[in-house]
Amino acid sequence: MNGSKTLQWWLQTGTIGKRSVEEEEHISSSPETIGYEVQADSLVVYIICSQRSLWRPMFCFVAAVLLNSLAASAMVYPKLLSDLLAGGSSVRVSRSACLCQAFLLYSLGGSSFMLLSAMALDRYMSICRPLRYAALVSPAAVAVLLLLCWLLPATLVGGGVLLASRLPLCSMQLSRIYCDIYSFVSLSCGGGAAQLSEVYGLICTTATVFLPAAFVLFSYGRILAICLQSSRSFSSKALHTCLPHLLVFLSYSVSTAFEMLHRQLQARSDPAASLAASLAASVVLVLVPTVLNPVIYGLKMKEVFGHVTRLLSCRTER
Repeated sequence: MNGSKTLQWWLQTGTIGKRSVEEEEHISSSPETIGYEVQADSLVVYIICSQRSLWRPMFCFVAAVLLNSLAASAMVYPKLLSDLLAGGSSVRVSRSACLCQAFLLYSLGGSSFMLLSAMALDRYMSICRPLRYAALVSPAAVAVLLLLCWLLPATLVGGGVLLASRLPLCSMQLSRIYCDIYSFVSLSCGGGAAQLSEVYGLICTTATVFLPAAFVLFSYGRILAICLQSSRSFSSKALHTCLPHLLVFLSYSVSTAFEMLHRQLQARSDPAASLAASLAASVVLVLVPTVLNPVIYGLKMKEVFGHVTRLLSCRTER
């Protein structure tokens, strides 16, 4: 196939086929599930933005992570839900729209890991360097960190999308519920350009996922070492403030690890099993963090939980 960039390119994103009664019931429940995710994320973000007592660096990063979840949901769920309810045998999307969705999702994913590393830095400075915390973690520093966490992944992923956009495609079926750069490159005809795109993708993943994850582990390891040398009350309070961030980091890490493990095993699987595994991996990567994040932050952070309960009790009384 030639390398034309017109909108005549189409990708089949998974064959749906004939559905059973159970599948139809599951599809009909999808709007409620998506509605829960959007409302839960929006509720926590609203509370953080509306309560002056929560205008602190840690909660700014929490709100940013939840905004990323909302943006990722907006990139995937409306289109996916409309296609499922339409009942077609496949989903079609233009080449440019596929690359645009891949850019946004990969940028948000890398940004979330960098935001989690910024949270780890905030907790490390607060617990291990309390006397210098106010000076180092100033509002200006928080603004710079937020911009860095959003702009650096977008810049790196933009380069990967540009490389992928130049590849000629030899296949048109994408077994995912959304478009991603790795799967898009796998549809290409191979050659040096495809290998360059894969190497660049590995560099981007290292910069936006592996390095931030390593910093998170290092920071919380240092916090744990300080806690073991401190009083029990100090250790309990410090670990309690870190627990929600660790749980969210774990949800992102497990989902990402599942996705990367699937990529390694995909070539060795038979086509039917590979299709099912690809769909499962894409569902886990998007669904798990967006469902768990607001629950963890809403229930495990007592400052947020207190405002949530008061807000819901006031609405119930009305």
